Parts: sequence; structure tokens; C-alpha cells
Amino acid sequence: MPQLYALSATEIAARVAARTLSAREATEAALARMDAVNPAINAVVKPLHEEARAAADAVDAAIARGETPGILAGVPITVKVNVDQAGHETTNGLSIQKDHKAEADNPVIANLKKAGAIIIGRTNTPAFSLRWFTSNNLHGATKNPWNPAITPGGSSGGAGAAVAAGIGALGHGTDIGGSVRYPAYACGIHGIRPTLGRVPAWNASLPERDIGAQLMAVSGPLARSIADLRLSLEAMSAPDMRDPWYTPVPMNGPPAPKRAALCIRPEGMKVAPEVEAALRGAARRLQDAGYTVVEVDALPPLREPARLQSQLWLTSLPRGGLAMAQREGEAASLAIYDYMQRLTQPADFHGFQDALTARAGFLRQWMMFFEKYPVVICPVSGELPFADQQDVQSFEAFQAVLEAQLTQVGLPLMGLPGLTVSTGMVGRTPVGVQLLAGRFREDLLFAAGAAIEAAGTPHTPVDPA
Repeated sequence: MPQLYALSATEIAARVAARTLSAREATEAALARMDAVNPAINAVVKPLHEEARAAADAVDAAIARGETPGILAGVPITVKVNVDQAGHETTNGLSIQKDHKAEADNPVIANLKKAGAIIIGRTNTPAFSLRWFTSNNLHGATKNPWNPAITPGGSSGGAGAAVAAGIGALGHGTDIGGSVRYPAYACGIHGIRPTLGRVPAWNASLPERDIGAQLMAVSGPLARSIADLRLSLEAMSAPDMRDPWYTPVPMNGPPAPKRAALCIRPEGMKVAPEVEAALRGAARRLQDAGYTVVEVDALPPLREPARLQSQLWLTSLPRGGLAMAQREGEAASLAIYDYMQRLTQPADFHGFQDALTARAGFLRQWMMFFEKYPVVICPVSGELPFADQQDVQSFEAFQAVLEAQLTQVGLPLMGLPGLTVSTGMVGRTPVGVQLLAGRFREDLLFAAGAAIEAAGTPHTPVDPA
């Protein structure tokens, strides 16, 4: 019998609804696990013991009154410090925002609460939620529970490490360039970047985001099972008209052929042998589950979308973003902004307009490709999870990291969904694959992901190394 903290979100919610487990019991188990293992990994930077207990008691009281609990009733979760949670600081890993307290919940937080989830703590992110590594001057560094020498991923590295270590059944993350998908990969769990508009989100405490971020940034869940991702995404996707990008699309689309394209080296990216082995293994798992898998040499464009993604991201720098980074004075983020500008300068007016115009053409190519191949199997990263802090060792090291992350950075420009499925271990280092599908076809990703998952994944929760 697994420990209570190790239960899946799906099982906890079912047991709480059936009254064979109380929300308070599930919460106390998660809080005890957090107290036991978080000091070793620093995933949760603001524990919420008493607030979580009060929320759990409210769920139990509602069930006792005969009310129908939400679909995540009693499920302990963590949320990222870059989203507004009423009464708490939206730090985004910044010392200059350490006292920036939100007065209202971000829609994604409100939806999780409405679903009955119990927020047990707020998780770490790199300064500005910028990197695939998780450290900052305010909260310190998060460690990977499998191996402290490798990155836990970023920017949702705290969420990934927490879920992998059993601190909550679910973690909330955000993704503008791999920030859900890469921590899931590095921590040996699963994570989905939803379609733009699937999950409503907005920080009322901060200025409106630049259009590039509006088009590319999404919130999504990290979990230890595909079923938990599906359940939590449904909860996160409840309507909230504060987000004008929100689109009320059903969670399940029309039937599609069980056909997938396997691409090992999109646009010639270098792929490590262990990553190639994981990709071919996932393809075999899908074939065993009845899918037709066709290996293709090329996918629609990712390299140019990745360049434009970076360019749109960097447009905030001359509009106050660089001055803010200089005020924060965090060495890693200053270095990364410098490296990014060496590779891609912020766009002028015409370049900015051209980038937004090109987006439609790239998305058209991808949607037509999905007509033939409803699911794509490709790398999450061309390399196994990096040594921690590898990106700031030198400009050349950053270039190598960025090249390996091509399949993460290119996707957000089109607003498409992507799913990381963990498939196994290379020693103490996790490995996995990325699945892609058309807009609002997360259901196809979950179906394929579940087939891959059924053949084996790393055993989690893991005790920190």
C-alpha cells in the first residue's frame, strides 16, 4: 500500500469524494512529506501549512453537508511563484518583487480552488522565469531530487522537483519556451503545455504583458501520471472571462486516426544516443498499442519560429525589461539576456510586424501536417538533462543549450500544445519524449501519452538523492 503522499491525484479525489479519505488526511500527509524532503531540494519556497489545512477542512465540511465536491477535491498541489495568489507575493524569483502581494487570484489559481484542490505551497522559479535552470537571489537554487548535479529544469523547476519528490500530487507550471515540458523531462514526470486559450490566466497585480508573451505563454500541470494531467487540465480550463484569449473548447475532439510521425532530428538538430533510444522506444510502444508510426526526416519549421519566439520575447528589453533586470542585478539572468541579444537582437517595428505576420504561415503548415499525422513524436531536448547551471558557464555553453532546446522554443510561437512523457532512466538521469498535436487536441496527446506510459516510466515519488 503506497503512502498517502504518493497517491495519484485521481485516486485522492475519488477517495475523498467517496468519503474513504478526508481532504485533511491527504493534506497532512502532503505537508509532512514537504517538511521531510523539501529542505534537501528547495522546491517549495513558501509553504502554506495553515492555509492548506483550512482549505482541506472546508472541503470536508462541504462534503459533510452533502455538496458535490470539485474534481480535484482534497488533492494537494503546489503553484508557481510567478502567478497571483491572493494574499501572497508574486515574486517571479525577484528580490525587487519580494513584497509584491496579490489581492486577487489568477484565473488558473481560482479554477484550481473551485475544483477543490488544496494549495500546500508556492514553488521556485528562476529570476524572471527565464531559464531552463532554477535559481535566483531571492529564493536560492532548487535541486533535482534524482541527482543534485543536474538541473531540475526551468522555469517551473520547483514544480517539477516537488511533484517528483511527492510534495503534492500535482504542480502548476507556466510555459513560454519549455518551462513545463523541460522540468517534467528533467525530473522524470509528465507535463503538458496546453494550447493557447485552453487555460485562462492573468496576473491582475502586474502590467498587461507584451503581445509576444500573450501569444506564447500558457499555464499547465505537471504530474506523475497522464490521468492526473488530464484531470488537472480539465480543472484548470474552467471558464474565466478575465483572460480574453480563453476559448471554451471541449476537452475531447472528433476521432482521429491512430497515426504518428516520428522525427528524431528535426531540422538537423544534434540528438544524443540515449535520447534517440527513448524516441524509438516510445514509437515501438505506440505501435504495440495499435498506432501506425511513420519515421519522417522533417517536420514543419521550428528553427525560424524559435528565432522569432526569442525576438518577440526580447522586445520587452528596450521597453523597461533590461532596466528591471539591471535593478535586480541577478548575474545569471543578466548573462542570459546578453547571450540572447548576441544571437537575436530585439526587433524593430518592421521586424516585429514581420514576426507576427509569419506566425500565421508557420501555424498553417503545422495544422496541415497534423491532418496527415495527428500526433508527432520528437525530442523534448536533444540532450539528457544538463549539468546544473550549464547555461551560464560561457556564451558557447549557452549556445549549445539553446540548440538542444529547439523543439521546446519553436512550438510556443504557434500556440500549439506539447506533452512531455517520461519513459525511463539513464543511471540517475531521467529521459523522455515530446508529443505534439494540433490546436486543442490535448486529448490526442493524452491518449498517445497513456499508451507510452503503460509500458513503464521512472518510479516516483523519489526520495531526494
